[in-house]
Amino acid sequence: MNKICVVSGSRAEYGLLRPVIFGIQKSPVLELQLLVTGMHLSPEFGMTVKEIEKDGLPISFKVETMLSSDSPVGVSKSIGLGIQGFADVLDILKPDLILVLGDRYEIFSAVVSAMIAKIPVAHIHGGELTEGAIDDSIRHSITKMSHLHFVAAEEYRNRVIQLGEQPNRVFLSGGLVRDSLKTINLLDKKVLERQLKFKFGKRNLIVTYHPVTLEGDEEQVQYIDNLLNVLGDLQETNIIFTMPNSDMGNRQISKKIRKFCLTHPNCKHFKSLGQRLYFSCLNLVDGVVGNSSSGLSEVPSFRKGTVNIGNRQQGRLKASSVIDSDEDEVSIRHAIEKMYSSEFVENLKKTVNPYDGYASDKIISVIEKIQNFSTLLKKGFYDFSMNEDKE
Repeated sequence: MNKICVVSGSRAEYGLLRPVIFGIQKSPVLELQLLVTGMHLSPEFGMTVKEIEKDGLPISFKVETMLSSDSPVGVSKSIGLGIQGFADVLDILKPDLILVLGDRYEIFSAVVSAMIAKIPVAHIHGGELTEGAIDDSIRHSITKMSHLHFVAAEEYRNRVIQLGEQPNRVFLSGGLVRDSLKTINLLDKKVLERQLKFKFGKRNLIVTYHPVTLEGDEEQVQYIDNLLNVLGDLQETNIIFTMPNSDMGNRQISKKIRKFCLTHPNCKHFKSLGQRLYFSCLNLVDGVVGNSSSGLSEVPSFRKGTVNIGNRQQGRLKASSVIDSDEDEVSIRHAIEKMYSSEFVENLKKTVNPYDGYASDKIISVIEKIQNFSTLLKKGFYDFSMNEDKE
């Protein structure tokens, strides 16, 4: 039995990883180890470890990484704290492989520790771009420290290879949205309203706005003010806010959203909905507004519109259901109006999600076939320019 150590640090990433985790648990040749870290362990962000415990999954260790600070210094110290914590835990568990998804800084800490401990790494969702956030650099760094790569699209596969990774270790698995949807029974409107203590209206939106970590503090304050000014002018529209993640500058955004909801009874904010409640809401609302990756990767599967604000997600593949907007009030207002236009609503029926797929079975199948993971540790640099003509 090869020991596969899965690391999860946030609500969004756990929702995607969930089918993979269950698949590893059911595998006759793999043994699951599960490390929970980051926002999962923070009351400020909803203590979402409870969702994992509710799923009945055995948690091997909880690795504390987060300091009570959203400053650059605080985040840097959290990365250091994470490296120390993961070093100790990985030394105890001695996994054959660690499996991670995405680009969060706590995941970066886990991968650094694994690299030093000579533990191979499998990375999901590499090769993507988010040019408006530091996540971009973290994601590419994780790619270079990883030994197996599971990507969502051909464009992303090419980019991982361009970074010097061997093509035979980069697998086009597709996204994990469909895997998640097939395992979740969505709640109907009455049950959902009762659980959320929120009443759906004539029009309904989900709003998720995260810090734009490559912008200054003053710009970020102006951006969230612009968004809230537009939302405050909407008529007959009820709004569900999901609060920002733990990136630098999250607290000033959270504070403004909480204040906004106090004076707008049509709005309600949640630290974390969990995947079932979130997907159930997506099924009922008209669309989403903000700058979350969910608007690009998950929302198109529901054939709902996304108003994608600013450059946080710049560089990602986008479905026809995504409307890009600048950060100013005029652009945001125009994008929301377009999302409700009859022509756009009609075209939503033809939406194709570029992140669609059933990736969990493909990922587990590749991992199951490897008998000795230590053979992955030594990897040569694939020179894309020298091999271009051979492809």
